Amino acid sequence: MLLEGRRILITGVLDTRSIAFHVAREAQEQGAEIVLTGFGRGRRLTERAATRLPGPVDVLELDVTDDAHVAAVAADLGRRWGALDGVLHAVAFAPDTALGGGFLTAPWSDVATAVHVSTYSLVALGRGFADLLAAGDAPSVVGLDFDATVAWPGYDWMGVAKAGLESASRYLARDLGPRGIRVNLVAAGPLHTIAAHGIAGFETFEPVWEERAPLGWDARDATPVARTVCALLSTWMPGVTGELVHCDGGVHAVGAGMPDRGAEVSPPAGT
Repeated sequence: MLLEGRRILITGVLDTRSIAFHVAREAQEQGAEIVLTGFGRGRRLTERAATRLPGPVDVLELDVTDDAHVAAVAADLGRRWGALDGVLHAVAFAPDTALGGGFLTAPWSDVATAVHVSTYSLVALGRGFADLLAAGDAPSVVGLDFDATVAWPGYDWMGVAKAGLESASRYLARDLGPRGIRVNLVAAGPLHTIAAHGIAGFETFEPVWEERAPLGWDARDATPVARTVCALLSTWMPGVTGELVHCDGGVHAVGAGMPDRGAEVSPPAGT
């Protein structure tokens, strides 16, 4: 199995629709031993979702904006496993004022929250778990992204935070690479998660994928994204770091709508 014997920490499971939940399920099915994290009242949601996984799993308290929490989880994993082979960063948050058309009016305090939780936390986890990862086998940090090269309706400061995440991942890859730690992001197409439905205008994203995805895209199926994450968490991509891997049906590569799916393609004239 792809992740046989690998020890992986997974953040960001809120319910069974979460991308992180699907990663956790695929990871267990591929042989990994996993631990989840939750925070505050959301931890109970994580624990509830954990009961739907193929095997039992512990849920640790982790506020990604608190270095003391990161250190406590690192200490727990050190006692538990002694090393860490992978981390999934699947945490993002922006106050309502920073979304849904609030780009010009959001106060800095709310923007700072969005950047702290959604961007800086990747670096905080990389730094906090670096020693454990360095003791692991082909260690890998993977973060979840959404295309930050363009401005999306309603995405506002979260889009800026994701652009920062992309840059931060490259710098983190640079600084952790000498210790053998890979850092990569997966840019997913739109999926029906709690976080997505909290963004005003999310419903406008899907028609873009319906029109432009060469492979098609099912916003109700997170399995393709989860499998891409698991591939990066495995030992099969040892030379890949600082990369942004798109799992979006190909939308990022296509500038206009696609021809009718299933339509017969005629050969060039004269052939």
